[in-house]
Amino acid sequence: MAEPAPGREISHRRVLAIALPIVLSNATIPILGAVDTGVVGQLGRPEPIGAVGIGAVILASIYWIFGFLRMGTSGLVAQSHGAGDQGEAGAHLARALGIGLAAGLALMLLHVPIFAGAFRLAPASPEVEALARQYLAIRIWGAPATIALYAITGWLIAIERTRAVLALQLLMNGLNVGLDLWFVLGLGWGVGGVALATLIAEWSGLALGLVLARHALRAALRRGGIWARERLVELVRVNGDIMIRSVLLQGAFTSFMFLGAGQGDVALAANQVLLQFLSIVAYGLDGFAFAAESLVGQAVGARRPERLRRAVAVTSAWGVAGAALMSAVFALAGPAIIDLLTTSAEVRAEARLYLPWLVAAPLIGIASWMLDGIFIGATRTREMRDAMLISVGCYALLVAVLPMAFGNHGLWAALMGLNAIRGLTMWRLYPRVARAAA
Repeated sequence: MAEPAPGREISHRRVLAIALPIVLSNATIPILGAVDTGVVGQLGRPEPIGAVGIGAVILASIYWIFGFLRMGTSGLVAQSHGAGDQGEAGAHLARALGIGLAAGLALMLLHVPIFAGAFRLAPASPEVEALARQYLAIRIWGAPATIALYAITGWLIAIERTRAVLALQLLMNGLNVGLDLWFVLGLGWGVGGVALATLIAEWSGLALGLVLARHALRAALRRGGIWARERLVELVRVNGDIMIRSVLLQGAFTSFMFLGAGQGDVALAANQVLLQFLSIVAYGLDGFAFAAESLVGQAVGARRPERLRRAVAVTSAWGVAGAALMSAVFALAGPAIIDLLTTSAEVRAEARLYLPWLVAAPLIGIASWMLDGIFIGATRTREMRDAMLISVGCYALLVAVLPMAFGNHGLWAALMGLNAIRGLTMWRLYPRVARAAA
């Protein structure tokens, strides 16, 4: 498939062509988790469900650390693509693939102490832990494929081939679901069957990704200089800043959950239910932020400030429209969504008390989410890191004061404050993005 020409007009249709496949791709992710749970739920015992759940969380937490590879690759490739240097765009991908494969191999070698530490932090019953270890012992062999796929996904987004991202997700999730049913229900392999199904799907996804990227990788090899020192320094700088930013953000969300436990069991459960609303927002609006990454990065690479302004305006307009739509849906259907997520009457009642915060959340957070995509495209990652440092510092002050005065409402106010401050701090730094395309 030919790569879209970076010099085309930045139209609403072009933005939607990038964004909508991402939205559809994200929509398949919760389905897989539901199938995994449903399949092991047919075994008739609670332990396999708990084992798959805790094993998946442990791996997701580890893999999440390497999410910077997707974002960093997207910004760097988009700029090279915009500059018309397809050889360097392929070289960025090759470097990121090398890092991803090496990181996966390191996890495979170090998995014993890593998993031992994870079970110390999240202890389970002996039977659940034994099954979870069986699950992890199989899944860890997919680490190189999973992390390397972050690089391929970032490259595909940067060159506007998001339909290929959707194809990758459909292949992996479809294969995973089919093998789940066969291995567990057909062959009776239990938790190990779920893990093996995912492992095969991960390597199959990487194989398809490499096929999609073959021309870019060949161009990079012909050009040479893949491991040039200055390029590696740039890659480390960009990805290091993003990793620090992401760790800070995850720390803030983790502290929200821990502090929610201090509000009582019912409030904690209600918060967990309402956090699913934020997941829906993220899945729904990611596409427009990814479109910003691609189009802003191409404008910076081409040194076309007018294209940058147009990219920011059009992607942000769609982001705001999407946020407004989600706020409206939550206002109208929020109680029904809560009822779908829990059958507990007291948790339902508690969640309804805090639902207004989730109605406001998309509109409060849209600036920070869109500016994340804009800054990633421009590779202004140091500014992203600094904005996050300021925002998390302010959030720490808010969570130290507001919950004491207003209980769980204060905790939600602090979390909304984090997103609002993120948007404000990055908006103040936005002129540096504009100068990057000059």
